[in-house]
Amino acid sequence: MKFDIITIFPEAFKSYLDASMIKRGQVKKLVDIRVHDLRKFVRDRRKKVDDRPYGGGPGMVLKIEPIIRALNSIVKLQATSYKLKTRIILFAAGGKQFNAAMASDFAKKYDRIIMIAGHYEGVDARLQKVLHVSGFMLQEISIGPYVLTGGELPAMVLVDAVSRHIPGFLGKEASLEEKRYGVGVPVYTRPEVFIYRGKKYSVPKLLLSGNHAIIEKWRRKQAKKNQ
Repeated sequence: MKFDIITIFPEAFKSYLDASMIKRGQVKKLVDIRVHDLRKFVRDRRKKVDDRPYGGGPGMVLKIEPIIRALNSIVKLQATSYKLKTRIILFAAGGKQFNAAMASDFAKKYDRIIMIAGHYEGVDARLQKVLHVSGFMLQEISIGPYVLTGGELPAMVLVDAVSRHIPGFLGKEASLEEKRYGVGVPVYTRPEVFIYRGKKYSVPKLLLSGNHAIIEKWRRKQAKKNQ
């Protein structure tokens, strides 16, 4: 899976992408993550990526020209062979809310996801039409019912969530908790008894029984309680 992120803050990604499972996935060549600095695709001397909105109003709007140049440098917009397996995403507060089902679906359907990290008051709306004419669909996505200052965090969330569904990324498919029980199943590790301020906090005895059938039943019951 190839991930391309178009952003005006490329430095925001380094620490996250160079750590833990994401780093291991890149080393194992299961994911290829590239961050593209939008300012490198601006042709004026001031490297201006935004401008005032027509019709007035607060804030600034990301310009369409550098975004189209960035997209063309990643995947030729006229190349039909890329269209079916490539998804172009714009992070926007009004977009479809991202969820686990979408993450799994993206991992199965696409081999390249290009993300545009929006900022300010948004992106010039003509981008949608230009991509449509080129045969690409621009999908607007939000990662939650709230507004963020930019699309950098959503891009990292999407990379993480989709990567987990790539075979081999987690080592074992069983590591996908949502495939086993859903989410929210309590987990415990050593010590068996934790003492804090004189009070004992113990691991449920059932989990120490060694009876895997009973443990499985308990976990599924816990998962249902948290749905």
